[in-house]
Amino acid sequence: MGKQSYQCGVDAAVDVIDGKWKVLILWALDEGPRRFGETRRLLPGISEKVLAQQLRELETDGIVHREVYDVVPPKVEYSLTALGRDLYAALAPLNAWGHRRIALLEEQAETAA
Repeated sequence: MGKQSYQCGVDAAVDVIDGKWKVLILWALDEGPRRFGETRRLLPGISEKVLAQQLRELETDGIVHREVYDVVPPKVEYSLTALGRDLYAALAPLNAWGHRRIALLEEQAETAA
């Protein structure tokens, strides 16, 4: 998160998405603004503490926008910024590659069985 210098563009991109949950958070927020609890339900296995930390880091990096509404009870929504949508678009081909990889592994497992 925010290194002083990078070896290449991939290094800079990986610095932003480093961590188990950040890419999954991006995917959860792609469909539009979500509240904290809704986002957490979409990511089974993530703790409140880790989700809050990862959202803060993504907000610091300009990927996620945190909107606080002045209502009772308090309401906070998270959404992708323009930079976040740009990052999502950059990761979409990697997602497609991953799906092809999963299909290949499943095919290999069926062949071996």
